[in-house]
Amino acid sequence: MFKPLNRPGAPLALAGLLALVALAGPVQAQDAARMDRLVQASADADAFSGSVLVARDGQVVLDRGYGLANREWLIPNESDTKFRLGSLTKQFTAVAIMILNERGLVDLDAPVKTWVQDAPPAWDQVTVRRLLAHTAGVPNFTSFDDFQASKTLPVTLDGLIVRFRDHPLDFQPGEGRKYSNSGYVLLTAVIEKASGQSYADFLDENLFTPLGMSESGYDSNAVILPRRASGYAPSAKGVVNADYWDMSIPQGAGGLYSTTHDLLKWEQGLFGGRLLSPASLALLTTPVRDQYAFGVFAAKAQGNTTIAHSGGLDGFNTYMAHDPDRRMTVIVLGNLNGPAPDALGAALLALSREGSGQSNPVITVAPEVLQTYVGVYELTPTSSITVSATNDTLTGQLTGETVSTLSPTSADVFRQNDGGEVTFIRSASGAVTGLMIHQDGHDKIALKQ
Repeated sequence: MFKPLNRPGAPLALAGLLALVALAGPVQAQDAARMDRLVQASADADAFSGSVLVARDGQVVLDRGYGLANREWLIPNESDTKFRLGSLTKQFTAVAIMILNERGLVDLDAPVKTWVQDAPPAWDQVTVRRLLAHTAGVPNFTSFDDFQASKTLPVTLDGLIVRFRDHPLDFQPGEGRKYSNSGYVLLTAVIEKASGQSYADFLDENLFTPLGMSESGYDSNAVILPRRASGYAPSAKGVVNADYWDMSIPQGAGGLYSTTHDLLKWEQGLFGGRLLSPASLALLTTPVRDQYAFGVFAAKAQGNTTIAHSGGLDGFNTYMAHDPDRRMTVIVLGNLNGPAPDALGAALLALSREGSGQSNPVITVAPEVLQTYVGVYELTPTSSITVSATNDTLTGQLTGETVSTLSPTSADVFRQNDGGEVTFIRSASGAVTGLMIHQDGHDKIALKQ
């Protein structure tokens, strides 16, 4: 058998637990407490700092802040703390493009040179559709050797495009997929030229205001923004202030800020049909290549549909996922760089899908699916869990412990032969990236090596 080795997170204080029960109702209260313990354990280890919201079937299950929004003044993160979103911004950019498409102002199959002056001949087949799906081949400027030096320098949108305009394409448009922030900078230019408004103003008028998202917008280094979190990064000497980004750099690839509450409004409004027609929403969320659609991953695995994305820039990492079939949303906004938001977000989504942890009968899982779980999962720096598959049997073994048989009870959920439970967690693209052990009332995440 194998159990979590580290101390679990501190239990909810009575006031916090009562607040969660009031939000979630009696049926979901135990789910809220279990989720909270999982996040709190990460916060106690100083691996996570931020705000978390989980909603299921129209009810908020978990809604809390963890750690500090400002470590120098010891100001805690709260539910209304504002965070830089990083690449979660891309879905907002994609929806803006789809709105302009519905209005007849942007043809998805038109070349980007229709709106971008001085586009090189190599971009003749770089279309809006391909930019949305990262299949255009435009090289990612944040991967350039000079990016760390240039990220602190303010620049106009046209000046930013000049930084990557003359670089050769990574591949011929439409012949591959490679993640490119440059592509979403170009989409920012398309939005501004087609609408006659700034990117920030167009989003405010057409996305944020209609959905009542008053705590969201395009970030600025100069603006005094109430309740904005400071960004931090780990180092060999402990947590330090994150490097400076000039916010003229990320544009529609990563420049927005928001709160967990506003992002729940976004998910409910987007998937509730308040922004796009059913046809446009379907196009937005239909994978083009490698599970990537327009601004989001759209993955189907083990009977589950997940529309998700993560984000990251200096000082901030974020994760947001939506299960449209179950009306389920998980939002994790962090102001400490590291893998915790992705891992916690995927684990919280798995927990939410499990429901209240009721006992389920063993089911059959195909051998090829079992193979996707095989690997070594790091629990602590000195211990790991090795998952193996033989024919139709999955097993797990913690370092120094005996082998435990894992019996599937639902999608990605397995029961240990000693009574514990293992839930495999997936990335936004649907790949298995970790597992979560639940035993003796405690949860622990182990990431796949």
